Formats: sequence, C-alpha cells, structure tokens
Amino acid sequence: MTPSPAPTRACRLRTLQRGIAILSLGALIAGCGGGSGDGATPPAPAPTPAPAPAPAPSPAPAPAPSPGNATYGDLRAAALGVGASLNGALPFPADNAWNTDISARPVDPNSDALIASIGLDRGLHPDFGAGLYQGQPIGIPYVVVPGTQPRVAVQFTDYGDESDPGPYPIPPDAPIEGGPASSGDRHVIVIDRDAGRLYEMGNSYPQADGSWRASGGAVFHLDSNAVRPTAQPGWTSADAAGLPIFPGLVRYDEAALGPGGIRHALRFTVSRTRRAYVPPATHWASSNTSADLPPMGMRVRLKASYVIPAGFSAETRAILTALKTYGMMVADNGSNWYLSGAPDERWNNDRLVSELGQVAGRHFEVVRMEGVVTP
Repeated sequence: MTPSPAPTRACRLRTLQRGIAILSLGALIAGCGGGSGDGATPPAPAPTPAPAPAPAPSPAPAPAPSPGNATYGDLRAAALGVGASLNGALPFPADNAWNTDISARPVDPNSDALIASIGLDRGLHPDFGAGLYQGQPIGIPYVVVPGTQPRVAVQFTDYGDESDPGPYPIPPDAPIEGGPASSGDRHVIVIDRDAGRLYEMGNSYPQADGSWRASGGAVFHLDSNAVRPTAQPGWTSADAAGLPIFPGLVRYDEAALGPGGIRHALRFTVSRTRRAYVPPATHWASSNTSADLPPMGMRVRLKASYVIPAGFSAETRAILTALKTYGMMVADNGSNWYLSGAPDERWNNDRLVSELGQVAGRHFEVVRMEGVVTP
C-alpha cells in the first residue's frame, strides 16, 4: 500500500498580541499550532509501525465506570501515566460547553461563508497518530499524575501576566509535544486526577534544577464550570483561543469504543481566523476583521444528512459521531480542518488519513454563534 500523508507537527501563530514562530514539516503549516496561508498539504509518507500494546498504567483507587456510563467532573478513576485512559471520566460537568449536545441547535446565518473560508472540498486530517514522523511523535501528549506528585517551580516568559502561577505538578520526564528536541509548540499537559486540575504550558523546557521554563501556562478546574477562575477576557492560555487543549483531543481509549465512545467536543485548526472570539474561548489571534472568517471558539458540526460509512473503522466512526453530536471548536491557527489528538501506538495512520480525508468541509455547518466578542 502506498503510504498516506502523515499528520504534521504543530506550529503557533500569535498575529496581534504575539510574534510568529513556525515549525514546518514537509513544507506544511501544521494543525494544532498556527500559521498563515491556505494550509495546502503536500504528500508525505505516514509511517505505520507494527501495533504495540500500550504500557499498563497503575490502577486508580476509585472504581472505573463501565464504557456505557460517563462520570463528569471526577477524574479519580483515571489511570496513571503518559497517555493513560480516563476510564470513562470526562473533564467538567455534564452541562459544560465541551460536553453539551449541540446536534439540534440552529445553524449560524453566515454558516456557508464561514465554511467556505476554511475549504468546501478539503477533507479532515488527523494531526495525531502512531509512530514517528521525522523523528517526532504525532500528536499532543499528556500525562496523568496522582495528587502526591511533587510540585515544581515554573518560570513564565512571554505571557507571564496572563499565566496562572506555579508550582505545577510536572514530572521530570513529562512528555513534550514534538519530543525533547522539538522547536515547535512544545506543549506539556498534566492532569492531577485526585485534585481535578489540568495544567497546560506552551514552549516548555525542563531545567537542570527540576523546575520548568515556559512561555505561558494555565490551570483549569476539571470539576467546575468555572473552568479557569483566574482568566480575564482577552487572556490567552497554552492555546491561541484561551481554551484548554486536553478536553478537545481525540484519544484512542475513547475512539476504540466506536460510535458514542467520544462524549465531548473536539478541537481543530484553520489557517485564517477573525479578530474575535466566541465563548468559551477568551482570546483572538488575528488582525483580520472580516465577518466571513471564523472567530476563535467557533463551533462546527457534521451535518445530520451525512451518512457515516459502515465500512469505516470503529475509531473513525466514533470521531464522526462525536462531530455530529458535540461538534468541534476552532482552537488555534493552523492547517485547515486539522483535528487534534493524542499520540498512541494503536492508531492506524493509513485508515485515519484515508477515512477522515473523505469527509469534506461541505459536510459541515456552523452552529449559531452567540456572544461574539470583537474589538
């Protein structure tokens, strides 16, 4: 089989408040970071390593719910470790924006123009997968730690005035997006399952004394709808939209359950955004004021009329079912229609790229936006 195009690594755009730092793999502006241009994707081989079992995480003290039952806002049943399963737990309460069924909400009156600006004929693309691409893992990693994880100091540089101060419970070997040598976004995501807190940093570098240096960081309360009590309007986070990253990631442990396994909204990127945001986003990253461009936080959903092919893999059908029920939010500037997810050796890169690529922009619509914040 001829390899399919591989997901590329993340870059980052901060057009108004930020400078621009671009990491390009295969001469492409990648998905979960940022960039300008049309996000055209040249073919690149996608490695498909032999499936390998995930490391067995340590058992959690709380009983894990069955796959048919979700536990909202209580992550004590989550396993421990890098890429650990949450065992049916979901960040935030059931009525939080990330967990809300939006399948019946009205369509935005400007939906057609907004979708056209992202690309009617361009297909979805997974910015996650198995194995390595140019020596880097594909996706945004995370680690689940217990409440006893030692906290370490964090020095914030570029966005210290919009960051939640440390210390953070970051293990010394916490996974860094793109790997230790990455020059990209270098996100670090840590979940304290016992305290119900999510710690996210960007441009993260471990220091010799055990502390960390990062451009900015945010602490999210996973057990509350006051997701980030310290945040002010206009603040960024480790994401351009000011959103948490982790709740929007496609994760194998959920997708493998098939349709219904993913019970939350997802995260995606577009190449051009508006100088505006819609809640729950809190930040924009553009100077363009065109009403035909997506604001940060804009939510799209897969049209009810789209028939999910029965021959697609269970993982792809789970993703597409979630996109019909919960949709996905514009979280950052990057390649058009790139879905963010966590790396896992159990992903089948070829099937993900092939199947998701058949779902084009014209199959989506924008959920009516309310409370759009503009300059």
